[in-house]
Amino acid sequence: MVVAPTRDRRAERREATRAEILDAAWALAREGGLSGLSLRDVAARVGMRPPSLYWYFDSKHAIYDAMFADGNRALLARLEGEWPTEPTAMLRRVARVFVEFSAEDPARSQLLFQRTIPDFEPSPASYALATEVFERGRAALASIGVTALADLDLWTALVTGLASQQITNDPGGDRWVRLIDTAVDMYAAHVLPRRAPGTDRTSRRQR
Repeated sequence: MVVAPTRDRRAERREATRAEILDAAWALAREGGLSGLSLRDVAARVGMRPPSLYWYFDSKHAIYDAMFADGNRALLARLEGEWPTEPTAMLRRVARVFVEFSAEDPARSQLLFQRTIPDFEPSPASYALATEVFERGRAALASIGVTALADLDLWTALVTGLASQQITNDPGGDRWVRLIDTAVDMYAAHVLPRRAPGTDRTSRRQR
């Protein structure tokens, strides 16, 4: 007879409550901004007294940390699956994932990619998720030969610029999202020929 493992129902209830608190925190951040998040409002949203909230999160920064980890897990999920092998198609896909992910949730984008909350530093465990996101993006570019620091800097300026413009100037729209392929094609035309096997900046200048 197979005996099912004993469930820790108390731990399950605690994790379910933490998830409910996290959902409430995201909802409030989207309504009133990240910096305006208060433990009192979060507690009220989930129907508990503020002191009870400390059993699940010992500070507001602990909630921000859980949100930071949650956001990066969501981005990592977007990076799963098959990727194009053709270089320009690869770049288009990477850019679209990042820009659309950022634009669809400005509060999440601010927490993950900007210094919005004074004195907030993610925990090592949460920051490791952000590092994994960065490394996956860098590995995708490296797979098509884009490894030079200047090319990577130009790439991040391109995609973060598109995301920032979309969030700031056309929230909920697609004015800058529509420019992703055009901007990426310009980048590809500038960078990819120099990354072709057997070529480098020196050899091209000498020709």
